[in-house]
Amino acid sequence: MGNTDSKLNFRKAVIQLTTKTQPVEATDDAFWDQFWADTATTVQDVFALVPAAEIRAVREESPSNLATLCYKAVERLVQGAESGCPSEKEKQVVLNCTRMLTRILPYIFEDQDWRGFFWSTVPGAGRAGADEMDDDDGARPLAESLLLAVADLLFCPDFTVHSHKRGPDSVEDMQSIDSCEYIWEAGVGFAQSPPLNYIHDLNRTELLRLLLTCFSEAMYLPPSSDNNILNPWVTFFCSTENRHALPLFTSLLNVVCGYDPVGYGIPYNHLLFSDYREQLVEQAVQILIVTLEHEGGGAAHRPPSPSSMDEQESSGPDNLFVNYLSRIHREEDYDFVLKGLARLLTNPLTQTYLPNSTKKIQFHQELLVLFWKLCDFNKKFLFFVLKSSDVLDILVPILFYLNDARADQSRVGLMHIGVFILLLLSGERNFGVRLNKPYSIHVPMDIPVFTGTHADLLIVVFHKIITSGHQRLQPLFDCLLTIIVNVSPYLKSLSMVAANKLLHLLEAFSTNWFLFSAAQNHHLVFFLLEAFNNIIQYQFDGNCSLVYAIIRKRNVFHQLANLPSDPASIQKALQRKKKSPDIISRTSSQETVSMEGSRPAVPAEPGTLKTSLVAIPGIDKLTEKSQVSEDGTMVSIPKINSLHRPRPDQSANAGASDTESNSGRENEDVFYTEAEMDRRRLSSASSVSYWAPTQDWVLSWKCKLPLQTIMRLLQVLVPQVEKICIDKGLTDESEILKFLQHGTLVGLLPVPHPILIRKYQANAGTAMWFRTYMWGVVYLRNVDPPIWYDTDVRLFEIQRM
Repeated sequence: MGNTDSKLNFRKAVIQLTTKTQPVEATDDAFWDQFWADTATTVQDVFALVPAAEIRAVREESPSNLATLCYKAVERLVQGAESGCPSEKEKQVVLNCTRMLTRILPYIFEDQDWRGFFWSTVPGAGRAGADEMDDDDGARPLAESLLLAVADLLFCPDFTVHSHKRGPDSVEDMQSIDSCEYIWEAGVGFAQSPPLNYIHDLNRTELLRLLLTCFSEAMYLPPSSDNNILNPWVTFFCSTENRHALPLFTSLLNVVCGYDPVGYGIPYNHLLFSDYREQLVEQAVQILIVTLEHEGGGAAHRPPSPSSMDEQESSGPDNLFVNYLSRIHREEDYDFVLKGLARLLTNPLTQTYLPNSTKKIQFHQELLVLFWKLCDFNKKFLFFVLKSSDVLDILVPILFYLNDARADQSRVGLMHIGVFILLLLSGERNFGVRLNKPYSIHVPMDIPVFTGTHADLLIVVFHKIITSGHQRLQPLFDCLLTIIVNVSPYLKSLSMVAANKLLHLLEAFSTNWFLFSAAQNHHLVFFLLEAFNNIIQYQFDGNCSLVYAIIRKRNVFHQLANLPSDPASIQKALQRKKKSPDIISRTSSQETVSMEGSRPAVPAEPGTLKTSLVAIPGIDKLTEKSQVSEDGTMVSIPKINSLHRPRPDQSANAGASDTESNSGRENEDVFYTEAEMDRRRLSSASSVSYWAPTQDWVLSWKCKLPLQTIMRLLQVLVPQVEKICIDKGLTDESEILKFLQHGTLVGLLPVPHPILIRKYQANAGTAMWFRTYMWGVVYLRNVDPPIWYDTDVRLFEIQRM
């Protein structure tokens, strides 16, 4: 039968289904087989020939027919999983049922009354092909039968994996297959790399797409701060009920980390053939990020006891994917995963200086979420990442993405995940130490040219984000500066370019109007002063550029020390703000030439779709403070009892501490969508009246500005530098730098303060943020076919730029 006939027959069956008002019996195979037995339709055909309006019509007008369609499709998948699909025809039936279910499931999820359908047992319908002896199996909910059948089919010889048959007559029994021998790719826990077979890759991709659709029920529930709501599909699939959980987890991880888009060493070949492996990798990484979910209440945060790092003990999280991920412990496995992720994250950068040399992958956001989850669930992996300078192979691509996306509002989620990862890494001493490695790879980036280290690169990019990103990035400023503070005690020698950028930020953040225009703005000044103090106290010797920059801009520090707090000055500063509302004056930064070959960061194309995100918790909720003791170990500092924290309206005493947030975000569990936040911003006229700067408020934090160290440094060095200039008639920077390089302040500075590190800590707010971000990415990336497009998704809003 030709493809056109087959499409026509399929369409006819769909029309019959939508026009039948009477229920069709489940036993009427002649009718139901039309949907999968005699057709050869692609998944795109199914989406075109089964319109949304018709699925909804059947759901409303003849619900029993929709129920039977789902039941029959699952029944055929179960039969295929039991028989192992020996014939081509059976394979085709399985694929057709897979496509049909992928099309229909979102319409089941969007209707609250239907959501439980797959979890109820179908009365009177014993499992097809089930003998009397396994009666207990007959009562499985449809969802469980579906998930187990898909798991079996993912390890089906000659369909999704290579057959290990010895002779032409021997048949591999699906029930007794040890799927651990059929893992899809070499890597973690598996040494053989099976030969590539693009048909197997395509079939796996179709089944994984259905699996992802099953898991997507999460998109149809509104955001909730209740972390105990688990996704029933994920919970069951990743439980001991699924005998393929381990080999499937390993297959997914190895397929992703083993993928090399360069095309096996031949550049330019992606133009010649379609890469089926790439589609599989995309689905695999999406399945991984949505299945690796925290079990409610952060129980998964208990680090496994050392003994459970060994294979034999099976305690730990019930979600086996999380369990296996947290127990990976061999160095060579860590190395395989890290090198694979670094290779893929760097791929879009290679594109910029070797255009068309490799296939440009599009799934870097999913890779960043996967990297995040690896570090979050497997602390030993995090330490491995930081143990060598390999961490820089993750850092550089992240900085590239942050810089590239800074002007594009549709990529604000990417900016957040990149910053979260750097915040997590910056809580570990080793990260700061690694940043001292010279930066020599010159990925074309729209930033000033500099010669220096990876620390300089990080500072220059952060400066660019703060001074030329869009407004939506303002909630991230606290995080960006926290990262700089966390690494500052370890930075051996900043370049002049980076030193000037830090002082430009201080200059911008310490103008009177900026300090007085919002309740939290002064925190940014505290963070910068803390970073300067760390460098002066712990790394003075190599940092003559920064010391020189501080001397040149000394009036900024004097102005801060003499900050006016009388009501008249406050009013005057706020009046000035109305004239120049731009958050940061962009002129006073000596903008230098950008790197050659770089493209400027641009806003989103009009019409770009984006999904909304929930607000992130304030920095004091995102992090917890640790003090670094003499021997380098960290001791966490208990939080001050927050019950007595002043409400923001008592502005007189709202200076709880230098950087504790009083933004009225105590009601942490309220999640606002961006639309709601915009409405709040528009009505901020009212909220401005609810917070106004007062003299007492200014005095409450002004007295805590940590200026002593810098004032002492200026007191000692400024006269010496001025004397040199007069004596030698010097105006030459290099002579002054040479003098500063050999100068010392030993015994002249105040006693060094203990180093404070703000380490990322998980909480309900960030867990919710990750869930909405991750599903938003999955929604937007699955456009062919558009699985969820135009369905009533509740977890986020879809907005057109």
